[in-house]
Amino acid sequence: MLAVLWRLSRGYRLTPWRSPYLKWRIETYAGIPADEIDAATFWRFTWSHRKDLARFLHWAEIMR
Repeated sequence: MLAVLWRLSRGYRLTPWRSPYLKWRIETYAGIPADEIDAATFWRFTWSHRKDLARFLHWAEIMR
C-alpha cells in the first residue's frame, strides 16, 4: 500500500496537497474545488476519509 502512495505522490511527496493529480482525485470524489484545496483541507479530507483511502490504495496495489 505504501508503494502505491509513494508512486501517486511523485513530485509532491513533502507537499501532497499541491499535487494536481491528488487535487483532481479529491475534487472528483468529494466535490471540493481543486483550487480551494490547501494543506488544512487536504489533511482534513484525508483524516475523515481514511478508511475509503486505505481501501482505494489496497485496490490500486492489487490492480498494478
